[in-house]
Amino acid sequence: MADMSGKVALVTGASSGIGRATAELFAERGCRVVLAARREAELAGLAKSIASRGTQATAVETDVSVATDVEKMVQHAIDAYGRLDFAINCAGVEGKTYAIGDLPEDEWDQVLDINLKGTYLCLKYESRAMLKCGNGAAIVNVGSINSFLGYPTFSAYCASKHGLIGLTSSVSAELAPHGIRVNLVCPGIIDTPMHRRARKLFGDEAYDAFLQNSVHMKRAGQPGEIARSIAFLCSDDASYVTGTTLTPDGGFHLTV
Repeated sequence: MADMSGKVALVTGASSGIGRATAELFAERGCRVVLAARREAELAGLAKSIASRGTQATAVETDVSVATDVEKMVQHAIDAYGRLDFAINCAGVEGKTYAIGDLPEDEWDQVLDINLKGTYLCLKYESRAMLKCGNGAAIVNVGSINSFLGYPTFSAYCASKHGLIGLTSSVSAELAPHGIRVNLVCPGIIDTPMHRRARKLFGDEAYDAFLQNSVHMKRAGQPGEIARSIAFLCSDDASYVTGTTLTPDGGFHLTV
């Protein structure tokens, strides 16, 4: 297990799901953590829980689709801990299901603004801070198995996640000479609030049948399993890994 003692990790989407599990894991491994999300009460509770276990944590309410919020978030990290070593961009929404002929423009804009524009804004301000620190760093963006696949009625979500591949690859090429690695994690079906909403939408029987037929491991993954993949990409064990996409998906993409 990689020791991350003394490092500073910023996690967006930290109030639930993969973001929360990632923040908890990085704190467990010795990082001081900066927790960012829109849900202030959940963030405060997580910060308190992490602090009770002896690790420093601070929370900052953030809407990643708003540039001033993202700039404030990164400055909060620097003000609190003086550096930024890891940034994990987990914030995202699935949006509502619509046939393309019925998809409202404002729904398209909301999903793209959070999932794709939000990641761009995070990269913009995170990279500025990391370059100023000058000590090397690692960024992990969080996509989805739908970064590769389309799914009926989820066109906005799939488009936003596809875009993260090109964004991650381009920013990796730009920042690698400065010692900053940038990678993308594309989870499959993970037991998070987002996927519980999908289970409710499609029904338990259909959802379980889909897992059995489409995932080699025949189960949903757990947020902690994705958090460990993210931690690997941030660690020195991945010192020669940048611009790549890791797909912890239980074999899902191999059977569709």
